[in-house]
Amino acid sequence: MAMSEAVLTSIYNAIDPFRPLEPNDPAYVDCEAERGDANILLDLGPAITRSQRYTCQLYAGHRGAGKSTELLRLKADLESKGCHVVYFAAVGEDGDIDPQDVQYTDILLACTRHLLEDLTQADPAPLISWFKERGKELYAIGQTKIVMESLDVSLLASQFAEMTASIRAVPSQRQKIRDLVNPHTITFSESAE
Repeated sequence: MAMSEAVLTSIYNAIDPFRPLEPNDPAYVDCEAERGDANILLDLGPAITRSQRYTCQLYAGHRGAGKSTELLRLKADLESKGCHVVYFAAVGEDGDIDPQDVQYTDILLACTRHLLEDLTQADPAPLISWFKERGKELYAIGQTKIVMESLDVSLLASQFAEMTASIRAVPSQRQKIRDLVNPHTITFSESAE
């Protein structure tokens, strides 16, 4: 017996593999056994909360395997423990990254943009200083048109948003921005800490 087109369309749209589930979504299925007995809350959570130094964690898997859903679960768990978590989708329609052409610089700028947007109470002075030092070069490639002395967190975040948008959408600008930022990634990373 053939299903009607309306039923098939309804089923197709009910199961969207590109939309992560929110924590405690009733549609969530624990696939721990299928993933190799890994539990993100037990494996990555303590590595983040107990570390007395900066850590980097890699959480990988096939497309549609539930990485974003698990990361959202981890985000909720960390926030319940008093952590401040900045979560954003790097790719997709709202993302900053072109998955077909991505470099470390692109990821660094995207992370900084989202940190600035989320941490409005943080001290932006180190990043503003870094940005001012490269202001003339950024102006020359068309990335900033504001008076550098008036920078604040929201303006700085908008400047990083312009850069990440250019990196994603304008190939001719992409390499110019990368060439400008690449030699300064260490000082940039230090200023973002």
